[in-house]
Amino acid sequence: MIRKTISGAALALFAASAAFVVTPAQAATTSAAVLKHYAELAHAKYEDSLTTAQALDKAIDALIATPSDETLKAARAAWIAARVPYQQTEVYRFGNPMVDDWEGKVNAWPLDEGLIDYVDTSYGKESDENALYTANIIANPKIKVNGKTLDTTKISAKTLRSLHEAGEIEANVATGYHAIEFLLWGQDLHGTGAGAGERSYTDYDKTNCTNGNCDRRAQYLKAASALLVSDLKDMVTAWAPKGKATKNVEANGKKGLTAILTGMGSLSYGELAGERMKLGLLLHDPEEEHDCFSDNTYASHLNDAIGIRSAYTGEYTRVDGTKMTGPSLSELVAAKDAGLDTEMKTKLDATLTAMNAMADRAQKVEAYDQMIGDGNAEGNAVVQKAIDGLIDQSKTVERVIASLDLGSVKLEGSDSLDNPDAVFK
Repeated sequence: MIRKTISGAALALFAASAAFVVTPAQAATTSAAVLKHYAELAHAKYEDSLTTAQALDKAIDALIATPSDETLKAARAAWIAARVPYQQTEVYRFGNPMVDDWEGKVNAWPLDEGLIDYVDTSYGKESDENALYTANIIANPKIKVNGKTLDTTKISAKTLRSLHEAGEIEANVATGYHAIEFLLWGQDLHGTGAGAGERSYTDYDKTNCTNGNCDRRAQYLKAASALLVSDLKDMVTAWAPKGKATKNVEANGKKGLTAILTGMGSLSYGELAGERMKLGLLLHDPEEEHDCFSDNTYASHLNDAIGIRSAYTGEYTRVDGTKMTGPSLSELVAAKDAGLDTEMKTKLDATLTAMNAMADRAQKVEAYDQMIGDGNAEGNAVVQKAIDGLIDQSKTVERVIASLDLGSVKLEGSDSLDNPDAVFK
């Protein structure tokens, strides 16, 4: 499987996108201007991701200092808010090797949560594929990795970094959004029934501790949160005007345009439509949803789709409400083939309409993991329509690549779409 990546706020973003106004001061629509603005949007999105991660870190401090229902709810809300801008950055992953190499630190999934903390007996005690399946770092001051004993007496950022993908197993996710998500919500034991994770604040209450090791659980949560902030700072620096990622894009001309379209097409097709959505729908398996502990998957998928559209239109609404516009790929395509540009925007909008319908259902009718459940024809159809939109827009991305004479570009694939029978073997 390929690794990896609020409702009201997320839904409002698409509605707001039609209101952008292009200012006269914008640069002429050249490839160089488009790439410069593409980098500027990346910098803004990672800055917003950092700002919201810092707010999450403060909410986690409050939870640890004064565990209560209120501080746990506030930390969960901060986590959900932090996902909005971050998911809109995922379109930068494909086509930009620097981002792809870094991304696993912050958004790797799925994870074997038994590596981190206690789990329900239904989880099982061992896995033939992962010796650390139930290592439970929080409960154990020493962990064996590849025959060597690692001292985890103190759970620090350094400790977590050394255990991330331990044994070269991708499911050993020790850091990032999803490790934090698990520590805030706990396992979702409802299957395709109603309900998300139900971890109690008392898992952090040293005076009335539930499930043991409340002090070490707090250490882990804080270390993971601090790492997330640190890792996002690295990406903000990389996309600054003189940052490495920005220089790579701006110096590459046509290759820079290829990076934009590779990100759009690969995230649309192989990653989002395939690995994150179609796979779970084929298997009817709630374990195959992206934000599986919090039931926030619908919002993550929606924000991925918003990010794909943003890469094409050059539009982005920042978390403070500021609207950014600038020279766009859309303008380049329109200058060459107005009909193709209209087709691309129409398909991007159709996908967002389907994603918004899915998000609306998730908030009013049933959660995403219920939608993909076996026998839920109506819910399955809602998810499938969003998948169909993603697949359809990826075909037009390929036409745009050809129109701009960018040569052969390979987009990410997925067995879920290209060879479904292999999924069941």
